[in-house]
Amino acid sequence: MDFHSKRRHFIRGLGAAISLPIFETWLPRSASATNRGRELATTDTGMPLRTAFLYKPNGVNVEKWRPAGKGKAYQLNATHEPYAKYRDEFNLFSNLKHEQGMPGVDGGGDHARANASFLTGVRPRKTAGADIKLGISVDQVIANQIGDLTRFSSLELSCDPVRKSGVCDSGYSCAYQYNLSWRSATTPMTPESNPRLVFERLFGAGSRDERTKGFELRNEGQRSILDFVMEDAKALNRQLGRNDQHKLDEYMSGVREIERRVEKTERFGLPENPGIPAPQDVPDSFEEHVRLMMDMLVLAFETDSTRVASFLLSHDGTNRSFNEIGVPEGHHSLSHHQSNPMKLDKLAQIDLFYSRQLAYFIEQMRSKKDPDGKSLLYNSQVVWGSGLEDPDRHQHYRLPVIQAGRAGGKIETGSHLVAPVETPMTNLFLSLMDKVGVQEERIGDSTGRLGVLG
Repeated sequence: MDFHSKRRHFIRGLGAAISLPIFETWLPRSASATNRGRELATTDTGMPLRTAFLYKPNGVNVEKWRPAGKGKAYQLNATHEPYAKYRDEFNLFSNLKHEQGMPGVDGGGDHARANASFLTGVRPRKTAGADIKLGISVDQVIANQIGDLTRFSSLELSCDPVRKSGVCDSGYSCAYQYNLSWRSATTPMTPESNPRLVFERLFGAGSRDERTKGFELRNEGQRSILDFVMEDAKALNRQLGRNDQHKLDEYMSGVREIERRVEKTERFGLPENPGIPAPQDVPDSFEEHVRLMMDMLVLAFETDSTRVASFLLSHDGTNRSFNEIGVPEGHHSLSHHQSNPMKLDKLAQIDLFYSRQLAYFIEQMRSKKDPDGKSLLYNSQVVWGSGLEDPDRHQHYRLPVIQAGRAGGKIETGSHLVAPVETPMTNLFLSLMDKVGVQEERIGDSTGRLGVLG
């Protein structure tokens, strides 16, 4: 079995297959040869380069967000506190803009445009009908060129339900607000929000009928996916070196823990208010939901199941309440704060909630190691941001954007990078595409590479 096959090896059991991490035992002398000439899709040591885009809704409390100074000597602000200890792992950006989110002649609908333009840099056609039109998103541009190297060309996640039609923000189709990734101008990549289905997608095998049968058999016997494959895992273990044996044991324990958490949410899937049942298999706790989906994303990268992902934590304009942190008011309602100190304080608390989720994701990516000894985060480039800055004014410039990870050493992190005023955010995308060997002259409204990134 060649390296490319082994790297995506599956332990096959009754209706189940387990994606495995990359083992040094299986690395060839020249790992980059597996990429069929696309050496830039990997690091210098042959490890996969991963790219992820994560969206936080409704802008930020700007007074708690904007950093002071620039370069490596800058000062973080209050909203950055949860991930301050990782400051050497990321860059903060200022002055990036999404011009196509601005009203123009289209009037209201800033939340729909913020969401739609975030990864595309394209203005959505204002329609609530079937004639939606946007543009291909950066993740899909990358997936089109390197997606065939992995089991899944890309992975799309969300904590919102699926909506591809209907009227949402000010006459815009819901498709614009509930989909972050777009395959073409008219086709969104539908994200998955159910943790169980993501788990089954990553670790299930065979046809839909075979997976359904396997799921029914597991339910009958109260056995987990991993119970079906442990004997095969033990056999594989004997073929691995000492370091890889330890890695396999650690990996299987981690997957087991995630599966346990998914099963727990299935047992306790109803919210406190019995009159509003939660979707099946979705945790009542929003934080647990976000973190489960982040764990799935980390697993997908760790096993090289995909190298491109997007995660819509929640759509722009969401009015989700945050009782778990003592904020019962809706997020969207608070975002129109009109400089009210009470609303600004609660908006800052919600921003901190999302910052804690980013800190969690960074830590999970740092904790997983590739065979070259570097972390998944080091061998990745992650963009975290929102399509609005000050939500009260619906500002689409000076966007709150963080880029984490060093792309296998191709990006220097640890700085506040100040771009020229009103630089298209799509310029950042062009630069990130270069890092993974995807060279395009333009995406959306880009005007060139982002010089401050290097």
